[in-house]
Amino acid sequence: MNIFDPIEEWPIISPAYGKRLKKLGIERPRDLLFHFPVRYENFAAVKPIGELVAGETVTVQGTVRDISARVAWKNRRRFPIVEAYIEDGTGKVRAVWFNQSFMAETLEKAPEVLLSGKVQDRDGLFFSSPSYEVVREVGPIHTGRLVPVYPETAGVSSRWLRYVIEKILPLREQIEEPLPASLLKQEKLMGISEALTTIHFPSSLLKAKKARDRFVFEELLTVQLAALRARARLTKEQSPIVPTDIEATKAFIATLPFSLTDSQKKATWAILKDMEKPTPMNRLLEGDVGSGKTVVAAIVALNAVRAGYQVAFMAPTELLATQHYQSISKLFFGHNVEVTLLTRVKKDRDATFADVVVGTHALIQKKVNFSKLGLVVIDEQHRFGVAQRAHLLHAHHRPGRGPAKSGGGTPPHLLSMTATPIPRTLALTVYGDLDISLLREMPAGRKKIDTRLVAEKNRAEAFAFVRNELDAGRQAFVVFPLVEESEKLEAKAATQECERLAEGPFTQYSVGLLHGKMKPKEKDETMAAFKEKKIQVLVATSVVEVGIDVPNATVMMIENADRFGLAQLHQFRGRVGRSELQSYCFLFTDSTSSYARKRMKALISANDGFELAEYDLAFRGPGEIYGTRQSGMDDMIVSSLADRPLVEHTRAIAEDLLNADPELSNIPALAEKVARKQEAMHFE
Repeated sequence: MNIFDPIEEWPIISPAYGKRLKKLGIERPRDLLFHFPVRYENFAAVKPIGELVAGETVTVQGTVRDISARVAWKNRRRFPIVEAYIEDGTGKVRAVWFNQSFMAETLEKAPEVLLSGKVQDRDGLFFSSPSYEVVREVGPIHTGRLVPVYPETAGVSSRWLRYVIEKILPLREQIEEPLPASLLKQEKLMGISEALTTIHFPSSLLKAKKARDRFVFEELLTVQLAALRARARLTKEQSPIVPTDIEATKAFIATLPFSLTDSQKKATWAILKDMEKPTPMNRLLEGDVGSGKTVVAAIVALNAVRAGYQVAFMAPTELLATQHYQSISKLFFGHNVEVTLLTRVKKDRDATFADVVVGTHALIQKKVNFSKLGLVVIDEQHRFGVAQRAHLLHAHHRPGRGPAKSGGGTPPHLLSMTATPIPRTLALTVYGDLDISLLREMPAGRKKIDTRLVAEKNRAEAFAFVRNELDAGRQAFVVFPLVEESEKLEAKAATQECERLAEGPFTQYSVGLLHGKMKPKEKDETMAAFKEKKIQVLVATSVVEVGIDVPNATVMMIENADRFGLAQLHQFRGRVGRSELQSYCFLFTDSTSSYARKRMKALISANDGFELAEYDLAFRGPGEIYGTRQSGMDDMIVSSLADRPLVEHTRAIAEDLLNADPELSNIPALAEKVARKQEAMHFE
């Protein structure tokens, strides 16, 4: 059998199991080989029954005696119980299985078995639902060793996966080694055949780690090569040449009601110089909350418009897109720049002939027409799927009114922006195909936000403090987490919270509500009322995480703060402190775990989002925080991204390999793997 054949063609896999395996992303025998364990049960300690001690996890081997089966009732529900005694000459021990009626027949057919589990003591020593295995000549796979535990799905257990993977392991010889022999020797790595055998059925935890290390290294190296080749490929493409209009740029900056920071000046200059090149810019602008990314984007967008090109400005939500539309329109007032907003699908797409088109993912609809797209700006880019980002990047400008499609014309320049600072390890991998500019400074006059963890006993005191701020003419946010996945339930919970606060601690004030289930018009009206100070307290869900700019708001209250990630909490905190006024962030949590407290203290002590991003990576891992779950990266690799020395080491090796052989023509197996990774991660 070939490892690339459909899994259903393998005789041992029934059609029902084939469907279940696909839920795990397993469609071919090869996928099974690379379906790695998440952990191992240590059943390696084999002891005589006569030496068993309560509380230890061990394996015993013996002859099955006195099998019995009965039915018990609990809460009016019937469940079977199978009981047997196992003896080995040194003693006898009882084993009990619940809801596994098949065990009676299994034990009768297999008089000698291995049992693994925790020894319990109640009216004598016994095993409760232990792992079991018929003694066989080739050795155990479910007991008496390090036993792999795999990602599972309904109807596919780790026991079944162990059985199938053992059968399929001989097919590993069909897999070509992608890493050069010299590199394996240099890095002291297992070969792929040995590593596959070892990671599934290791003789020790040290061996298991070495096998996993080999695959982590290989995958990180592949990602690095994919990113570096994508960067190199961009230099071979043609893009609009956008000359920098120095005088117009200076004139525009002179009209701004504030001075640019040094970071803003450097970032703007780097972007403008990129756009002068005949190859596509692919740059990420990182800036902490309130550092002025939108102004930088506006300056370079104006330069593109002055050169005769359109600019598409994409935001992840209608609320944020509307805010950007209002901000950019205000910045461009009096500069003869037509700005339009496009957030929902409409039949009329002529609006995209404006100079600057601000919108949500509606901008990448097939019917959207760009006549001469020169620059694409994506805000909070990690919130878009990688496929969406790639689609907009390839919405090449074309003369006439034809829809923007991937493939024709020349690609526009791309400027991505994020207020979620990215740790260096992620910058070298997930965003390894981008150049990066950093805004490390905050505008002059901004004060550090006073962040406090509030104990439940001090809640009333905190509310009194907020009321003093409201009485002084300030405003406040109250954010609480989405507990249920349903938007309908979220809306109900948000409404109840709003009513509780309006009838309780904020009864004398105007309280508004903002949540994801509201219609766009309702959201706009609510935000407008808050900005106009008609609403004093805004109760909201995570919909306010990014882009909300209300300088008069000085208090952010976050309920159940432990349920948010650090990066998200920092974003919430950034909704205040957007003026010269002193602002405050109150964190409420009923969690008593030291882990939650440690995270809250990190938020309080962190000086900026860049520092906090490294904390978040260490605490939670990058998967859900930075969008890598959807990026085409394997979970095992995602979990390794906190290992900065390893990430930087593989980056250096990738650069050396490409310097010596840009097409990897001497390593065809690795070149093919890199090409697949480029496609999966949309490094195109």
